[in-house]
Amino acid sequence: MKHFCSKSGEYFFIGVVALFLLLLAGSGYAQDEEAAKYPNRPVTFIQPFSAGAPADLTIRLVSKEAEKSLGQTIIVVNKPGGSGTIGVAAIASAKPDGYTIGNAPHSPMFVVPHLEKVPYHPVKDIRMIAQFAAFNMGVSVRSDSPIKSFQDLIDFARQNPKKLTYGTAGANSMQFIIMEQIAKREKVQITHIPYKSTAESQTALLGGHILFAAGDFNYPLIEAKQIRLVVLFREESKEQYPGVPALKDLGYDFPTPMPMCVAGPKGIPEGIVKKLEEAYTKAVKAPAFIKGMKEDLHLPIVYRNSKELAEYTANHYEAYGKILKEMGLTK
Repeated sequence: MKHFCSKSGEYFFIGVVALFLLLLAGSGYAQDEEAAKYPNRPVTFIQPFSAGAPADLTIRLVSKEAEKSLGQTIIVVNKPGGSGTIGVAAIASAKPDGYTIGNAPHSPMFVVPHLEKVPYHPVKDIRMIAQFAAFNMGVSVRSDSPIKSFQDLIDFARQNPKKLTYGTAGANSMQFIIMEQIAKREKVQITHIPYKSTAESQTALLGGHILFAAGDFNYPLIEAKQIRLVVLFREESKEQYPGVPALKDLGYDFPTPMPMCVAGPKGIPEGIVKKLEEAYTKAVKAPAFIKGMKEDLHLPIVYRNSKELAEYTANHYEAYGKILKEMGLTK
């Protein structure tokens, strides 16, 4: 009797394992079939910042090229607010079927999650797919400003405590963190005025309401000689702006990650991730995209595949956690 019970238990265990493997195989087959049919309807691309900004135009440009590989329209939807966290939260909470993707940029990925509670984890809840560009970030002043260089700006701040006013696209934006690190190192006091977008801070700069803007900028304003760049927040090549130093050139050695990328929620089938990665990889190499980036938007093309971008994201999320802790800003 004992032998029979032992055998029965063994058969039951084998049956459960076989059923589990069958279900697992069925799930894998369903995912493969889903990937084979993808996409059979338009794809939504969430942009966490306002329409019309250089990043927005870049996303529309690269997605137009990616459409050719996917065979479906990619609809760019702007969801600004919360220093980009509203848009990234929408990406993280989307159904993982590849029909909702988006840009997961610097502030909502590396900065804000360390400062306040957000409904996603930048590494655990976001599936990185590909990077296609980097933001243009830097410090700009009006063309008629007596500030001709970044050193002039620091000297003004040293001689006029708290009178050096500057604007950014958000209270917890990366550009704010960068400027506060610089102020701390230089032992100067500057006054931050947060705006809702780059466009608002640029308008405030042109109107004389602030002395400089830190963050994204529109190249046409430089071309029209309305604003002047005094430094770039850039890790990559800056050949489009000869004579303008990067922070590293001036001895400021801290990370300034500014990726523009394609990301989605965790759980997207690998077959769909591969299709999206291939589509955007081809788009980065398309002549129309290269021409638009170099001649119209004056932005750097920076490519990372899904694996490289995932590692880059995890490393910089950790790095900014340490920086913000040292600044006493972490939650």
